[in-house]
This record gives sequence, structure tokens and C-alpha cells, in this order.
Amino acid sequence: MRSALLSHVKRVVVKIGSGVISNAAGLETERIAALSADVCHLLDRGLEVVMVSSGAVAAGKGLLGIVGRPQTIPQKQAAAAIGQTRIIRGYRETFQDHNYNVAQVLLTRDDLSNRRRYLNARNTVMTLLEYGVTPIVNENDTVVVEEIRFGDNDNLSALVTNLVEADLLIILSDVDGLFDKDPTSHPDAELIPVVERITPAIEALGGKSRGVLGTGGMGTKLKAAKKAALSGVGTLIVNGRSKHILARIFDGEDVGTYVLPAQSKLTAKKHWIAFSKKPRGKLLIDEGGQAAVVKHGKSLLPSGICGVDGGFERGDAVRLCDRDGHEFARGVISYSLTEVLQIMGKQCAEIEKILGYKYRDEVVCRDDLVLTQDEEEEVD
Repeated sequence: MRSALLSHVKRVVVKIGSGVISNAAGLETERIAALSADVCHLLDRGLEVVMVSSGAVAAGKGLLGIVGRPQTIPQKQAAAAIGQTRIIRGYRETFQDHNYNVAQVLLTRDDLSNRRRYLNARNTVMTLLEYGVTPIVNENDTVVVEEIRFGDNDNLSALVTNLVEADLLIILSDVDGLFDKDPTSHPDAELIPVVERITPAIEALGGKSRGVLGTGGMGTKLKAAKKAALSGVGTLIVNGRSKHILARIFDGEDVGTYVLPAQSKLTAKKHWIAFSKKPRGKLLIDEGGQAAVVKHGKSLLPSGICGVDGGFERGDAVRLCDRDGHEFARGVISYSLTEVLQIMGKQCAEIEKILGYKYRDEVVCRDDLVLTQDEEEEVD
């Protein structure tokens, strides 16, 4: 069954967790060499691979004398600055032994939030693939601050999957997959081989744990799988410390947990609006405006806006909320905060008279809008 599900795969994103290539003492160079060799074998099969690799902080903290998780952002940034070079060198050496090359791609959330920079990043990665070079992506921890963090590399891997229009996301973890109960405290826990849809009950199984070395637990992996599913891509969560796990996957072995793609996927642009572009403010919408957007698939007009919260400029993403502040949609706004304050509650015909100009009738056009209250399109 698994081989049939993967028969269409030509381009794959492989996310490598910190717990896969490092331990409490630091980087495990032999693990990097083994995984690099496995990826090269996938390249030999004609697959295109984009790697999203964690582990920079774990690789560098030892040289700074840091024991355990770094406690401050400057400590983390300093450790990452040291560790990132060690990781890339480890990958590069093994790839070159197999006559392949790698390239380092460091991103922040701002790089994917801005549409032009998003497309620039996409063009760079796609060009590398065209030349047979394997991109190795990581968050740019040396400059990132909390406001522009992806949060974890599981989330980044899902965004990269959409960025490069991959056919499969493989998340290499230090556990075998998703279990029906916590396997550390329940010896009878059973692996769940296939998840048709990530429901609240499935998310509850993931918990909120995180490892000593990384920032994510099973919960973040399920959220990443959910984002990938909404771009029409399945996700495999497997144990990256298992020998030759990547080859076994493409040999058809039923390993790990496979999360099926959603039956109704978002377009690439709407996926970018929902997950990559960080919202800057809220629009409070009355009952009529909400019904027009949610029930009738219409754009948001100024007459439906009854309040605003936060600041934004034209072209920013905003949250569309009911009067009580509960989000039901997200979209790219056509007017700035100053302009919205003047035209909200007004008819479209009045916009030009009030402002002296008009960009368009719609404050948020339907083509630039994603519903988030629908369970199939829920945004975290």
C-alpha cells in the first residue's frame, strides 16, 4: 500500500530533527554522514531532495561551554553561528564523496512573509535543483528575533514543502511515529500507520512535549503535516535514527506514520496567505459581512467592517474576526489602517469621495482570502 502512495513522488523535502543528528554531548558526525549517504542514494534514484536540517545550536553550544538548552537568544544565536558551519561541512563532505553538491539556504519568517522575497527564495531553491545541487535549509538563527521566528523547523519544513511544490514531506524524528498513547509510559502503545485527517483528537495524541535538543515535539510535527496536507502533500513521520530509513521508505516498507494529503487543497497563493504571511492586525466584521465571506464566498466590502485592532499597511495580511474577536478568515488587505478607519461601514460608491481615490471596491478580495474557521482550512 505504501509504495502505491509514494509512486508519484519526484521531489521530496526531508526534515532532519536535532535529536536525529546530535545528542547531549553535541553533533554526531557519523549520523550526518549516514544520512547524507542515504540522501545521495535517493538522488541516484532520480529523486530531487530539499533538506531542512536542525541541529546548529546543538552542534555549537559545546564549544561555548553551554550545557543543556541555551537560555537566551544571544546564546542560541552564538551557538548557531558556530554549529551551522559544522553541520554544512559534515553534509558537504559526504555528498562530495558521492559526486553531489549541497548549498546552504538560511531563511527567516520575513523572507517568506514578503511575497517578492518568497518568490526570490523559491527561484533560488528551484535553480539549485535544476543544477543538481541539494539545498540544505535552516532558520537563520544568528539574526532571527522572536517576532520573525518560524517557531520550529517542523513548521519551516511544511512551508518549504509548499515553496518548492514538493510531492512528499518526510519528517525524521527520534521516535517511530505517532502512537495511540504515550509509548514512554504505556508499553502496549501501538503505532498509528495512517492518519486520514488531523482532527483535534489526533492533535491531542501529539501532546505539547519538546526535546532537550530541539524546539518541537510530536505536536509540532502534526501541525506541520496539517499545513503540508492543505497544499496537497502527504507527510511521513519516521524514526531518523533507524538504519537506512530513507531507502526503506522508497523500497515500499510500511514504516512510521503517514498523514494523507487533504482532499481539498489550498492554492499555493492561499497557502502562503494562511501560513507564510504573518498577519499584522484584525478587522472586526458584522454579521452580514461574515455571512457574505463565509457562506456566500464573497469578498469583504467596507460596509461589513465595524471595528479594527492593531496596525497594518496596504498589502499586509490581516485577521477577519467577528464582533467578539474570533477569527474566521485571513487575507491580504487593499487599504491601510488610516484608510480603513475612514471608509469602514461605508458603501463602495463612497470610497473615492471619502479618500479622493479608490484602489478597488473590496477591502479584502476573495482571491486573497482564506477561511480559517472551516476545519479543512484551520490555521494555527
